[in-house]
Amino acid sequence: MPIDTTRAGEAVVTAHGAILDTAHVGDIRGAFGTIKQGDTGARSGWWHRLRTLLAILGPGLIVMVGDNDAGAFSTYGQAGQNYGTTLLWTMALLIPVLYVNQEMVLRLGAVARVGHARLIFERFGKYWGAFSVIDLLLLNALTIVTEFIGISLGLDYLGVPKEIGIVLTALGIMAAAGTGSFRRFERVSMVLVFGSLLLIPIFLEVHPPLQQVAHDFLVPKIPEGKLSDIMLLVIGIVGTTIAPWQLFFQQSYVIDKRLTPRFIRYERADLWFGILLVIIGAVAIIAFSAHLFAGLPGMGQFTDAGGIARALGAHYGRLQGTLFALALIDASLIGAMAVSLSTAYALGDVLDLKHSLHRKPSDAKEIGRASCRAR
Repeated sequence: MPIDTTRAGEAVVTAHGAILDTAHVGDIRGAFGTIKQGDTGARSGWWHRLRTLLAILGPGLIVMVGDNDAGAFSTYGQAGQNYGTTLLWTMALLIPVLYVNQEMVLRLGAVARVGHARLIFERFGKYWGAFSVIDLLLLNALTIVTEFIGISLGLDYLGVPKEIGIVLTALGIMAAAGTGSFRRFERVSMVLVFGSLLLIPIFLEVHPPLQQVAHDFLVPKIPEGKLSDIMLLVIGIVGTTIAPWQLFFQQSYVIDKRLTPRFIRYERADLWFGILLVIIGAVAIIAFSAHLFAGLPGMGQFTDAGGIARALGAHYGRLQGTLFALALIDASLIGAMAVSLSTAYALGDVLDLKHSLHRKPSDAKEIGRASCRAR
């Protein structure tokens, strides 16, 4: 159900008292196109619909590809190295779960116009609202650490000093979110989204048996081994593929991008594209890791994602190891950007602060003064 809003000076206040950001209203300025705020015409013809889709693309792709982060690389790599392709079916079972979860929050964002954290506070009260946000902050902090471990592993393989590389990547992440241009942030993110495709040439070079990959993707099978270890890994696959920050990120990002209910079907298509990339990436990592370590002494003895890069370099050439290291860094970067932004969105929601990628850091002083006057 929509939340009615009224204007109070520059603020937009919901019926429940949450202060929204006026930057959440205006033209949709996506990475690949613009839709004017007053554009209410019908989308007639395939070219018009394609241009609309290109302008809408972003939230689903970023949240899904951001979930194939450093932790996912390690979990999928461990599944492949330790159990071959026998756990690929878990990815097939997760497809409807991914869609239902993320389609729910994109509708909530487009209709309610407030973030996931704010809705929890309004619907379930302060206890569960505080619990959800504190839980999100703790998990996101641990996830950010994982992302930078992934970056350090990739840099180590490339021979780049880790200390310098990590500082530069951290500054780059902050710069991308602090330019005051939503379009610029989304374009940076989309470059990283397409960077996830670096896994495809590795898959083609390693060339695992496609018939076996397809069979294990579609037919559930429990591999041989200690059942408790297998179940822990299955839980790990589920946990790294479906994470709480995804809900908070996409709902707020839909609002920040100024998407309204009339564009939900285009956003659903964007979400399906993102899910497709997640599945392609996960299947590729599990499959080529399984084929890479099959019959080798390292089979069943997973160390970390850096070990996969080294094995690729040793058996298929330096180029393949480099591509994997770059894909790992790319995945860690987009994961760190999305996770940190979900934290900022959630805090902005619950603290009634203006929060938008359309705003520059220099706006903070003015917003702070306005907030103090309002209180």
